[in-house]
Amino acid sequence: MKIAIVGTRGIPNRYGGFEQCAEYLAEGLVKRGHDVTVYNSSDHDYQKDNWRGVNIVHCNNPEEKRGTAGLFIYDLNCIMHARKQDYEVILMLGYTSSSVWGWLYPKSKSVITTNMDGLEWKRSKFSKPIQKFLQVAEYLGVKFSDHLIADSIGIQRHLKKRYKREAVYIPYGSHVFKNPEEQFLASYNVKPYAYDMLIARLEPENSIETILDGVTQSGVQRDFLVIGRHDTKYGEYLKNKYAAFSNIRFLGAIYDINILNNLRFFSNIYFHGHTVGGTNPSLLEAMGSYALICAHNNIFNKSILKDDAFYFKTPDDVSKCLTSVDKQKELHSNKIFLNIEKIKTYYNWNRIIDQYESHFKEILGVREQTVTPVKKSRSRRVPVPAQ
Repeated sequence: MKIAIVGTRGIPNRYGGFEQCAEYLAEGLVKRGHDVTVYNSSDHDYQKDNWRGVNIVHCNNPEEKRGTAGLFIYDLNCIMHARKQDYEVILMLGYTSSSVWGWLYPKSKSVITTNMDGLEWKRSKFSKPIQKFLQVAEYLGVKFSDHLIADSIGIQRHLKKRYKREAVYIPYGSHVFKNPEEQFLASYNVKPYAYDMLIARLEPENSIETILDGVTQSGVQRDFLVIGRHDTKYGEYLKNKYAAFSNIRFLGAIYDINILNNLRFFSNIYFHGHTVGGTNPSLLEAMGSYALICAHNNIFNKSILKDDAFYFKTPDDVSKCLTSVDKQKELHSNKIFLNIEKIKTYYNWNRIIDQYESHFKEILGVREQTVTPVKKSRSRRVPVPAQ
């Protein structure tokens, strides 16, 4: 199949979840014999035209000069280039700055399937007008797509309820962390299982305040590591609010996956406070890092973790977890190892790539049968089973 992936800043991943998805998916599909192109932002530090067998198209992104508006221009540039190609499938990752150009998608020659991302319009960091726009962008993403992909059960249900559209469920993937090294802890002045932590963008919908209020209420003196960029207005607010609590330590952003995996592995409790979105990559990474997880109680997190985590909604819930849970006690080990099994058997990248490949084959089969009917007596096509 000839496949294009549009909607990210590009590969190799330097940014986030969709870029990670594009990286693993593109490389995996190439290994399966497919012709894959990924669209990269012009300011991406990888400037070659091929990466591990994946074709790279660089499109102008004026974000640095024009701010957020630049992303809309970048997506338009990607779509206009794609219109001139002969891709069989175009995978749109997200819709925020691309769906307004949906009327330009080359639907006459390409099947458009869109991973609908999370409920972006629910993010509290956005003003009311922007939230309204994001609702419109979501609607346009649904309207202009031939097929939809949901990376969580919650998103799948949302699309069915609001738009009466079916979406195939394909989550993100991750890996099992296999080589813990205690030496990495020295740089952060912590000892094994003697600290708790969270990793997140410091934004209100990630429950940062709820978690840290619980830390202060608990009276627990273990270090609490907050990993995420804090040189923002909200980050400064948080640092000022909790300045009197020396055990709450804002470490800033850490991008080295090996360091993050080691910190998660040796932590006592790993808190995951995300309330908006689908299958969050950092949650899967925590599961694969032998973390003992306490997650915000919502459908996105519960559909993944099920009974293999602790849950919170209030600072009191966080406080109770901190005062009662010791990772080194054997009674908690089952939660950890059941989450590891989920990564091995369900949320692993080979399986995710298989699911995308099957989805692409299926929608191409539907397209060819619709556009170019073939008489049964002459057909050699083997039907692709529904996922």
